Amino acid sequence: MTAIDRDRLAALLDDERKLHVQRSPRSRELYDEADHLFGRVPMTWMNKWSGGHPLYLATAHGNRITDVDGNEYIDFALGDTGAMAGHSPEATVAAVQERIGVEGGITTMLPSADAEWVAADLTRRFGMPLWSFSLTATDANRWALRLARMVTGRPKVAAFSFCYHGSVDETFVQMGPDGATELRRGNVGAPSPIGDTTRAVEFNDLDSVEQALAHRDVAVLITEPALTNIGIVLPDPGFLEGVRELCTKYDTLLLIDETHTISAGPGGCTAAWDLQPDIFVIGKSIGGGIPSGAYGITERIAEMVRDHPDADLIDVGGVGGTLAGNVLSTAAMHATLEHVLTDDAFTHMIDLATHFREGVEATLKEYDVPWSISQLGARAEYRFVAPAPRNGTESAHAEDDELDEYLHLFMSNRGVLMTPFHNMALMCPVTTLADVDLHTRLFDEAVARLVT
Repeated sequence: MTAIDRDRLAALLDDERKLHVQRSPRSRELYDEADHLFGRVPMTWMNKWSGGHPLYLATAHGNRITDVDGNEYIDFALGDTGAMAGHSPEATVAAVQERIGVEGGITTMLPSADAEWVAADLTRRFGMPLWSFSLTATDANRWALRLARMVTGRPKVAAFSFCYHGSVDETFVQMGPDGATELRRGNVGAPSPIGDTTRAVEFNDLDSVEQALAHRDVAVLITEPALTNIGIVLPDPGFLEGVRELCTKYDTLLLIDETHTISAGPGGCTAAWDLQPDIFVIGKSIGGGIPSGAYGITERIAEMVRDHPDADLIDVGGVGGTLAGNVLSTAAMHATLEHVLTDDAFTHMIDLATHFREGVEATLKEYDVPWSISQLGARAEYRFVAPAPRNGTESAHAEDDELDEYLHLFMSNRGVLMTPFHNMALMCPVTTLADVDLHTRLFDEAVARLVT
């Protein structure tokens, strides 16, 4: 296979950094003037954008973004799934405007009929019969973990090494070289030794799962059906079925978080692969860009909660928030699920992601580059290793910051945005074949410059 010349990569990266600065002077000015923002950005992770400063947003519609310097981009990042419906989809915008304007009210502490419609549609898609709303999947996961510990009477959570479930303390874990549970590197301000709350397990390794659950102190195993924020890591055949069997064997609840993996289809991996969770979490995409999230539970879990003598879910039990389930969010979810993220839309999006993957594969084959690409429905991601990683630890070791920055800048300097945290591309209902073909051409050009 063709090796990457690191000196050549450094020179190419330097050229792309200079071009980034030349194309975005106003973005740079705004960044330099942001003296009252911690890290100069609204959220410190926005510094993950390559090139020394982020691009500043002017407008966003569909899958097109324009920055304050007038540069237009095809957006494959799509808010890291938060804008999977596209930016400002017409049906969602209309519902939000109706809610705010004609109907009035955003946060009233009163429900509306939209909430029941959304819950019924989530049941149709994912199978859970009962739902509760949040503003983010992070909160949905946090509250669901509390319920799981309460109904099982067990103190611990099991989580896969490098799997991502938002900023939930118990899930920021990695497996150490000796199999021990460790804080995920870079974890900020952990409240207690992570081994007190969590047992780390390795994806695609049923032995590690059984070893963790055999202690019988784990209330719930939380997982994505495929790892995403560490790069897409797909499950081996039979792995998820084995996880379900082990959870049943050791009386551990299974929580499936499909915040990112809903890309697999209108019912996510849960419907596509016939998964059987006890608790289910979804977020980001279902509100069309309006903060939204939800968790679903089985009738059995609901009964266990109702029968618990000390459960205080109405007042200060640690589950819920004043803004959760607000009428603006539920109106946005209703419109997005009914009119935007439809079955037909997913067919279109998945077909485009397949075309995206095949284009990348053709380039990798042509230049004999030792990289790989994985697809999960409407999303695909290339990695700088072949074969593709099988677990979070392998995926973390495959990271290459210089190659990441080079490819991100090469794309953005030519009008294509990839997810800043990794080389993930997501399709939305208005993404076109021409958009994908542009990425294919640019990817081929970027690799050719590296190796020829």
